[in-house]
Formats: sequence, structure tokens, C-alpha cells
Amino acid sequence: VGADVIEMTGNHFQDWGSIATLYTLDMYRKQGLLYYGGGSNLADSQKAVRIEHNGNRIAFIGCNAPGPDFAWATESRPGAAPCGDFTWMVTEIVRLHSEGFLPIVTFQHDEYYSPEPRPTQLRDFRFAADAGAIIVSGSQAHTPQAMEFYNDTLILYGLGNLFFDQMYYPLGNVMSTRTRQELITRHIFYDNKYVSTELMTAMLEDYARPRPMTGEER
Repeated sequence: VGADVIEMTGNHFQDWGSIATLYTLDMYRKQGLLYYGGGSNLADSQKAVRIEHNGNRIAFIGCNAPGPDFAWATESRPGAAPCGDFTWMVTEIVRLHSEGFLPIVTFQHDEYYSPEPRPTQLRDFRFAADAGAIIVSGSQAHTPQAMEFYNDTLILYGLGNLFFDQMYYPLGNVMSTRTRQELITRHIFYDNKYVSTELMTAMLEDYARPRPMTGEER
């Protein structure tokens, strides 16, 4: 897919154990793939990725709010960055702003199968926005969720699945339709300013092949 930056906040981070996790991270480093939101230990998982490209200074930072515990990084174990009380993230967002970066914050948050954001999502996503994030996006959702402009920040509470195995029922079944609907976002930056976001709608096929929605599906 041509990825340059890999988000690693997922709750399945450690499903195959630490040896597999460290092998994966080493593979990313050898391939020159940047990653954030997870790492080889707690300090590595909390690092922001800073990118300077064509006059734009963009930073990515993320964390995992719900766990489970085994997926979280510790000082001696790889895993996803735990959100905790958000103190470390707020400190990093403020620092990034002072260095002239535009922070993008992504969450692995609580999972729901309907579009409305829940109170905990509203609280945490808006907290990141108040700290200075220019875009806040949820990566946990198995179905697309609502979005809003909150002050000067675009908040996307959940984009839905991208490549995933939730194709249990044929299209037309409510649950299957929801888990196969996807949002893909293209964020536009120019002259170190966030300009706009294009929302592309897709439908999941064959477990790992998003295709553009038809007009009727959209």
C-alpha cells in the first residue's frame, strides 16, 4: 500500500508475544518504515514521529486507552503506548507545537458497533484537541463513527475496518454491512498548514481488499 509510517497502538499488539513483536519492529527499521504509538519498550512507544516534507512539519503520536494489559508496553516489554493519565502525551503535543510541528493524534480506544461517539471517546479525543492536536483520529472502530470540528481540530471518532476478517454475513445484514463499511481519509497540508480532508468511502471485500463504494452504497 506504500506506507511510510506505521501506527502501533492496537490492542492485538502482543498477540504473538514479545519475540515476534521485536522481530517486527526490527524489520520495520531495516525497511526504513517509521512507527509510533508502540515500540520495543515504554519510552520507545511514547516517541512521536516527526516528518519534514516540502515545507510541512507533521508529527504523529498515539496511545492505547483500553488495553488489555498484556498489549501495553512497559520499561522492559514491547507493546502499545498506554494512554494513562495523558500527562506524557500533552507534554509531547505542547513540545511539538513549540518546534513548529502540526500534531496528529491517533487512538486505540473503546470499540463500538454503532456510529455515535461515547462519553469516554468525547472526553479523551477532545482532551487531545485541547492540548493542540490538529487532527485526532480513532483507529479502533470496527464500524465508521461520527466526526466533528471541535474548535480548530478535526476529530474522526473511528474510521472503521481497513483490512480485517469481519465478513461473517452477506451484505444486507446489518452487522456485516457496518463492519465492511470503511472511511479512508486524505489529509491535505500546504505551507505547514492543515488545509482540508477528503473522505473516501470504501467497502471491504475478500477480507483484505477495500474497493470504492458504489453510489447507492455511499
